[in-house]
Amino acid sequence: MATQTTADAPRGTSFLRIAIALQTLTIFLQAVSAGLLLTLPYGETLHSVGARVMYGASMLYVLAAVLAWKPGGGSARPVRYASGFLVLASVQVVSGIAHVPSVHLPLGVVMFGLSVLVLARR
Repeated sequence: MATQTTADAPRGTSFLRIAIALQTLTIFLQAVSAGLLLTLPYGETLHSVGARVMYGASMLYVLAAVLAWKPGGGSARPVRYASGFLVLASVQVVSGIAHVPSVHLPLGVVMFGLSVLVLARR
């Protein structure tokens, strides 16, 4: 049984790393699409679709963190980080829909920085 847990740990960890990388990439692409929002007629659509993809990536990060934590019984810290990102993503989406750039833009920068930091630490 210990062999099974040991074999699952690297897989769960690599899935977690992929999920964090995907989240980081989608947040970066949201910054790019925000610039396109100002210059292209379809920029708003692109940014809106990107927001859904970024939110999905944040949910995937939570799933990956839970899957990496549960089988091995390791630290729950990645689950807390992932849940925090999901909360930040929720605030980001709400502030974007409400057109509150004073919250939306700085929060996007913070989310990208934190996501890069977590990715670098994995």
